Amino acid sequence: MTLLIDIRAPQWMADQDLHDLLAPHLPGVEILCGPPTQTLPTVLVLATNQLQPDMAGFLPNLKLVQKLGAGVETMLTDPNLPQNVRIARLEPSVQADEIAEYCLAELLAELRNIRGYLHDQKARLWNGVAPRRAAETSVLVLGLGHIGARVAARLAENGFQTSGWSRTQKSLPAITCYSGEADLKQALGQSDFVISVLPSTAKTRGFANADLFGAMKQGAVFLNVGRGDLVVDGDLIKSLNSGHLGGAALDVFHTEPLEQDHPFWDHAKIAITPHVSGWSLGEGLLDVAENYKRLIAGQPLLREIDRKTGY
Repeated sequence: MTLLIDIRAPQWMADQDLHDLLAPHLPGVEILCGPPTQTLPTVLVLATNQLQPDMAGFLPNLKLVQKLGAGVETMLTDPNLPQNVRIARLEPSVQADEIAEYCLAELLAELRNIRGYLHDQKARLWNGVAPRRAAETSVLVLGLGHIGARVAARLAENGFQTSGWSRTQKSLPAITCYSGEADLKQALGQSDFVISVLPSTAKTRGFANADLFGAMKQGAVFLNVGRGDLVVDGDLIKSLNSGHLGGAALDVFHTEPLEQDHPFWDHAKIAITPHVSGWSLGEGLLDVAENYKRLIAGQPLLREIDRKTGY
């Protein structure tokens, strides 16, 4: 019985690094690294950052795909992955904290005109702008799962008027919680910033479209740290060009890396980062070993995905 590690993102994590972390926790288990070049009938678990389209064909006895992170859309949408193969994700606290810090940094950059000053520096302009105060700034977090709840909490701790929206009702300390379609328009219309932390599912793809942007407050700023396919790119650009939205900060995209000719690159109102808001997984990676043990023992898996709902 074998565990296969196939990450293919060396700038983020090497296969061997994960191997060395997991090996002491899986004594006697064969752990292979790298893309398979032949059929591997002994592999029961695949640990990967993104499921490759041809992977399932090499692993005829695969039982579990363990995502090294949260988003599982490449697994759910792969037509070659048999329905009996289970999918699980990680839920590391350190990654949620990093995403919360990223969102706080983006908001503070807007409130303190940091990007404006960078522009002025290049032009040798001395142009002071009065800062906006967090206590007078309203923020709406779309999606109140593990990460979204952490984002909302961090912003509230830093004095922002923080609310959150989810499809089902949640209750979080110091956060005004909205739920359902009826509350969404109201929540959007009163928020200076809207942060999407939603996963990619059949119900959320294309969720951030002309209707959503149109319901947002005049001059509001949109942030996306969830998944790139939530956004209808053309609708976002139109809303920014019309002056309805004041700006956007995007960390995730439909295609990554972002295409060289994509209009986001040159848009004056869009700030781009290369999917770095949540980087580290820390001790959460040990759940890969734990789920391997649970699978073999016939026990419930940690954070198994419901393939029908997508989360």
